[in-house]
Amino acid sequence: MGQGSALPDAAPAPPRQKTALSVNINKVALLRNTRHLDIPSVRRAAELCLEAGAHGITVHPRPDERHIRADDVYEIAAMMKDWPHCEFNIEGNPLQNLMHFVRELAARGLPLHQCTFVPDAEDQFTSDHGWSFPDDAGPLQPLIEQAHDRNVRVSLFMDPIPEAMAAAKAIGADRVEFYTESYARSHAEGHDAEALKRFAQAAQAAVAAHLGVNAGHDLNRDNLTGFLRAVPGVLEVSIGHALIADALEMGYAAAVKDYLRCIDEAFSPHVA
Repeated sequence: MGQGSALPDAAPAPPRQKTALSVNINKVALLRNTRHLDIPSVRRAAELCLEAGAHGITVHPRPDERHIRADDVYEIAAMMKDWPHCEFNIEGNPLQNLMHFVRELAARGLPLHQCTFVPDAEDQFTSDHGWSFPDDAGPLQPLIEQAHDRNVRVSLFMDPIPEAMAAAKAIGADRVEFYTESYARSHAEGHDAEALKRFAQAAQAAVAAHLGVNAGHDLNRDNLTGFLRAVPGVLEVSIGHALIADALEMGYAAAVKDYLRCIDEAFSPHVA
């Protein structure tokens, strides 16, 4: 090739969309419920997190109301009208009480941007697995359609199984939320490379299936940056237990800002 005929530079890859932080305030409600004084305030906790820069609020109202109660859902939704650039996400089992809230919020004209379908039993201590395909496809598909009829995005709580991503998309899901406890555990034990590889492969399969990717469960200030660096396309992380625990020591604002710092670091140039 002669002088002056060098190949043009390849187009740079588009920048990754920075991950949003949604704060799950269930544990504030859990503490509140131990007394009859309405303190700490669940609404005030949500406001302080949003004021500090959180991009959204998540609640998980279980049927036994062990933490978030029905009144909390409607109060937080009404408050979110003052935060039009932030998102309200309700998670729970659509075969239990979740769809009641989806329908009722729409009927009241209150904001709900996303509902996350989680396959937990009524008496389950905490969420500990994702949906299974093809077994769960039949019950979920009409419920996804009901949410879409009310202009609500649907995310399915999923284990990092690449071959399940296309199945989730096929029944109408908009996103998947990866259940990240296995990564958090392996990170704490000092050997997370294999877990990160598994989540990265699942994320790639989700993006290929035209699904958005969320993540949550046991993510914290120690493991969040590494996860986001390794796993492509994560649009949102939902963090509750660790962030609220940190807030007991640091305050809501400082805790939220430090999680935002972790996200910023994941999207900054770094030495491998």
